[in-house]
Amino acid sequence: MTATVDVSPWVDTRWAAILAHRSQVESQRPLLALLPGLTADARHRILATEWFTRLDATPAPGPLQHLTP
Repeated sequence: MTATVDVSPWVDTRWAAILAHRSQVESQRPLLALLPGLTADARHRILATEWFTRLDATPAPGPLQHLTP
């Protein structure tokens, strides 16, 4: 991963969006299927960060970037 983004202010919105697509939560997609069974705190820790990988053929300059809102 080349960058992480703190999206914790939007965890409740993200969780509501996931639940709005019940077929995704109930499907064979491992993480989405596990989320409903987790505690609210565990779900928050998982949903509070987005991870990104630079797909450019050249290495990303500098160290891993941590972006916050």
